Amino acid sequence: MDEQAIRAAVTAVAGTRATVRVEGQRIGVVIDASGLDVPARDALEASVRMAAAVPGYDVRTVVTAERATRRIVAVASGKGGVGKSTVSANLAIALARGGRRVGLVDADIYGPSQPRLMAVEGTRPEARDKVLLPVATPYGVPLLSMGQLVEPGRALAWRGPMTAGALGQMVDADWGVTDTLVVDLPPGTGDVQLTMVQKHRPAGAVIVSTPQDLALIDARRAIDLFEKAGVPIIGLIENMAGYACPHCGEVSDPFGSGGAEAAAQEAGIAFLGRIPLDIAIRTASDAGQPPAAGADDRVFAPIAAQVAGWLAGH
Repeated sequence: MDEQAIRAAVTAVAGTRATVRVEGQRIGVVIDASGLDVPARDALEASVRMAAAVPGYDVRTVVTAERATRRIVAVASGKGGVGKSTVSANLAIALARGGRRVGLVDADIYGPSQPRLMAVEGTRPEARDKVLLPVATPYGVPLLSMGQLVEPGRALAWRGPMTAGALGQMVDADWGVTDTLVVDLPPGTGDVQLTMVQKHRPAGAVIVSTPQDLALIDARRAIDLFEKAGVPIIGLIENMAGYACPHCGEVSDPFGSGGAEAAAQEAGIAFLGRIPLDIAIRTASDAGQPPAAGADDRVFAPIAAQVAGWLAGH
């Protein structure tokens, strides 16, 4: 087979994505995999190698890709226990259902719960050329979690540089065609948050709080951290806002009411909405069935639509 025939065979399966060069008994093919996810990239390379296979010739392929431009949405809270991880998982799924190509990074070193929330508990990511490959989930949102980097049940006793390094590996992983990364940050304003704003520059931050005064005090600290670092605040979400009795339907407010919306107005940032204190949200999420994946979701979809609108305008 001459060089022209080899080029034709490769072009038939790869089109303009492949460049062929024949030197002696060696066939070199450079494949442009820009915009392809990992399975599509592997399938294309396999097809090219098969098309270029000629008895007596050594086929070598090189896969290249332009670095994708993706936006990071940091989900943060000033304190723990406000349901930030549940909000992060459901926000990521709702954004994906709205048309964005979303990945989820679980950077919560104190309680990495996303593998359970996203129904992939017990999985570990693979790596290619020392680059992590995100784990597929049933909801079309690939995931990398601190919880996947250590043995199940083990405490993650890492110092600042170690957690910063792990965060970098997850953010800089092979996210393929993903255009949006939702990053579930640990509570507080420590090393991981500082690394995120300094090295990875989120497009914006979503702050999660409950209506109670103590949570709002800490939420203001989180807002202050991002504002001082020059990271825009997309808005504030009030979680656990109101409890409807399943028997009589009466709504009560065990954590107060309207505090987060008032805090958002005071800080001059958007109020993205309220998420009720609903046992169905908690049980479904803990079971790896986030409500945002359901066809009847009316809680997270409107919040995700506001976040997507903000991203489109910034």
